[in-house]
Amino acid sequence: MAVCDKGEWDQIDDIHEFNREWVEGCIRVLKDDGTIWISGTLHNHPSIGVTLKKLNLWIINDIIWYKPNASPLLQKNRFAPSTELIWIASKSKKYYFNYEMARCLNNGKQMRNLWELTAERHKTTHPTEKPEKLMERIILIGSEEGDTVLDPFMGSGTTGVVAKQLNRNFIGIEIDNAYFKIAKNRIENTQAKSNLTGYLKSLQQTKTQQEFYAESAK
Repeated sequence: MAVCDKGEWDQIDDIHEFNREWVEGCIRVLKDDGTIWISGTLHNHPSIGVTLKKLNLWIINDIIWYKPNASPLLQKNRFAPSTELIWIASKSKKYYFNYEMARCLNNGKQMRNLWELTAERHKTTHPTEKPEKLMERIILIGSEEGDTVLDPFMGSGTTGVVAKQLNRNFIGIEIDNAYFKIAKNRIENTQAKSNLTGYLKSLQQTKTQQEFYAESAK
């Protein structure tokens, strides 16, 4: 029998009450036109959906992040998990959403809520580390340069790294001291990009995206 023990930070007695408390805390400091993005698996996302509805938040989308290279499953009694769900919600129907950015990131086409992004080898020892390219897409679409990004479960700091690269301010909260030190070191050693046009060129993004940033910078 395999035991999945990610650490004390993952031990929660009442998941529904826990979710209500931390989501309420985030909404308290969320800008009126801001959005909250919550990623999770089947063990938690039903509770998150109910929490968002009970708090009278406007649910904008549910994104399915499909990982075509997800790890195979050793057990033979269920399907191999290959997706994560990301809730997007806001205080009202008036919220910031960079539709043109999403279109440009999708090679000029309307972006759908099924995101096929490969999982990446972790850069740290954190068991649920997210790929930087996933956080990059979320931050570019959900915020503007100079905005503040809050991650209440900072982990190894990937959100903070990408936020700094993309010229956003960042606030991170992490209960595990070891992961906090890893995150702090990663963020402190990350350089903010002087302009997003050059950054996209360095990532070998499409010409459409480069033109979008060049036009935005005028």
